[in-house]
Amino acid sequence: MLKRLLLWNKARLEWANIRRSVVAEWTVTFLVLLFATTTLAQAFVIPTPPIEDTLLVGDHLLVDKLTYSPSGPISKHLLPYQDVQRGDIIVFRFPLDIQQTYVKRAIGLPGDQFRIVDKQLILNGRQINEPYKHLKTNFTVDFRDNFPSKPPFQIFPEGEAMLRDHVREGELVVPPGQIFAMGDNRDYSEDSRFWGFVPRENVIGKPLIIYWSYESTTERLKGSPVAPDHLLDLAENFFCKTRWSRTFQLVRGYPLN
Repeated sequence: MLKRLLLWNKARLEWANIRRSVVAEWTVTFLVLLFATTTLAQAFVIPTPPIEDTLLVGDHLLVDKLTYSPSGPISKHLLPYQDVQRGDIIVFRFPLDIQQTYVKRAIGLPGDQFRIVDKQLILNGRQINEPYKHLKTNFTVDFRDNFPSKPPFQIFPEGEAMLRDHVREGELVVPPGQIFAMGDNRDYSEDSRFWGFVPRENVIGKPLIIYWSYESTTERLKGSPVAPDHLLDLAENFFCKTRWSRTFQLVRGYPLN
């Protein structure tokens, strides 16, 4: 009887240890995933069309938050840190409302001088080929397509300050610590032309991959992801509205040199 009791206590202790081990393993796994998704990468969905057709409304991206991070004395030898390059697609906190997250292409970096003439980018004295650029109107609007110039309508105060303080001999000069960003859907992009520079510290990271693309609307994507109509649409149309050809596509910048 005593032997059975000892065996039962031993089994109970072993089972308790197993349960504690499982709980510990899942706790560590959760903390690692939490660290990864808050420090290394972040999911992001494209809600609006200013960067079409490079990225579409409904593209779900995995954003690398590490690449543009400042490197430490040891980590700089281990990890591929880099600064923002011209032509990179960047994800950043909107300067006028840091609660909003935007995605655009970095066009001008500190010290760059550029202008746009009849929709053609001239950067540091050279005409730049922009194969990612999509023009969807066949007419020219002076401020939009010939930049910098006097806007025919009121723009954001930050955009007005940029034009007032950083235009030299008909070209915009990007000041230290700032980035000039534009959308690839150039005719329909509200970008740095209208609301000014992106502070370097606002940059969150760069998109790595489209892990899922679902045909949806801006209204639904800007709302709650658990809204009943959104869930119903997913339940009814997941397979037919998922853009399977875009799944796992890599997102790459285009060097502007």
